[in-house]
Amino acid sequence: MRALNQRLVLDRLRDHGEATRPEIATRTGLSKPTVGQALLDLEQHGLVRAIGRRADRPGRAAVVYRSAPDAGHIVGVDIGRRVLHVAVADLDGAVVARIEQPNRSRSGATLVRTVGDAVDRAIAEAGLVAADIVVTVLGTPGIPDPATGSVHRSPNLPGWERRGLLGELTELLERGGSTVVVENDANLCAVGEHARGAAQGVDVVACLTVGTGIGMGILLDGRLFRGAHGAAGEIADLPYGRVPAGVAAHRPGPVEVVAAGDAVVTAARDAGLDLPSAKAVFDAARAGDERAASIVADEASTLARVVAVVTAVLDPGLIVLAGGIGRNVDLLAEPMRRELAQTIPVVPDIVGGSLGDDAVLVGAIATAKGTAWDLVFDRRVLGRSGSDS
Repeated sequence: MRALNQRLVLDRLRDHGEATRPEIATRTGLSKPTVGQALLDLEQHGLVRAIGRRADRPGRAAVVYRSAPDAGHIVGVDIGRRVLHVAVADLDGAVVARIEQPNRSRSGATLVRTVGDAVDRAIAEAGLVAADIVVTVLGTPGIPDPATGSVHRSPNLPGWERRGLLGELTELLERGGSTVVVENDANLCAVGEHARGAAQGVDVVACLTVGTGIGMGILLDGRLFRGAHGAAGEIADLPYGRVPAGVAAHRPGPVEVVAAGDAVVTAARDAGLDLPSAKAVFDAARAGDERAASIVADEASTLARVVAVVTAVLDPGLIVLAGGIGRNVDLLAEPMRRELAQTIPVVPDIVGGSLGDDAVLVGAIATAKGTAWDLVFDRRVLGRSGSDS
């Protein structure tokens, strides 16, 4: 019962911010002496702290308490084809250190070591050690499969689909006692945009990430939806009628072949434009190049067909466009809406993600926050290790 009272008081401070003992008692229904004892215990465990006094009524000023977010720390990792992003945050999600570095790995084993080294460097820059990290959440392309220790459907990361690789990565990052979660990057992008970005307050969201590859994160009733096998949102595998001859089935998927970054660059080359990247094609379209504008129009049409299928199944309240191509919402959204209006009865709102390159990291940190406080409480109050809780 004593631990339950402590948890109730801690949750009150976490959910509603700083408060005095009388305010906590009113909110929780506990007696003031019970709240006082719980606060004393939580202070001794390093989970709350007094931050001052407040004289908001006649008489003696009351002590103000708040939770102690530095009682533990969390790590978010975004494993991209070209760049790794790592952030260390406290239990409230405030980032205390972050790094980014090029991803030049040409094998799964090399990438595992690179991720481990990047996480170690970020922890050191935060002035922490591995034992201070409670939860580590990694975002990766593909479908993490703990049963086989593999990440399926991640062709843009060489060697990343090797059987057992996921176990090696998890073991490396667990060595200091951290709980490790590996999640699809599009899923984390959706979580991030819902937590702090363009999808805040929307219950049903489809977050389309279009860049080197293509994927989708789905939120239903504000909660991440993974499907029965973790493959919900793998829209790269949707059939599409214009897959070039000679492309092996599902390697990569048909929609990825016609909609991701390489498709835009190839279309530019076929049109006689010597442009090195999809970004350059969109920039040329903004500058008035008619050939680039035609390529962008085709990309909008392709994405509209994908969104039509998604809308027929999910009826989302919002489509968020993210990723390197998805960020060009100023050129894509309106033609997508026009084509969708001709094919489906209800056209969802289409907006650009507002978090940019930080979306996956924000989603990783938001995901970690969901369990980190629980683990810290279990360790400090109940004396349980992460594996026991």
